[in-house]
Amino acid sequence: LLRQRLELRGQDQPDVIEKRLAVAAEEIAHYPEFDYLVVNDCLEEATLNIQAIVRAHRLRRPNQTQQHAKLLAQWLGEL
Repeated sequence: LLRQRLELRGQDQPDVIEKRLAVAAEEIAHYPEFDYLVVNDCLEEATLNIQAIVRAHRLRRPNQTQQHAKLLAQWLGEL
């Protein structure tokens, strides 16, 4: 799919396309090192997925606990 997209764009020489594919393969080989996997085959969907990841990260308990410490203390009767 990537090869086809690069070839159809007609912007790169075949040797450049081969180098880009080799770099992409090397980068993709590292996917197990990450918590999330977003495939960018549809820009709109990939954008929504990345936004969801950012939103989920911001809502993680440690982040929310720090941001809402005073409110949590009130709810728990600590103030």
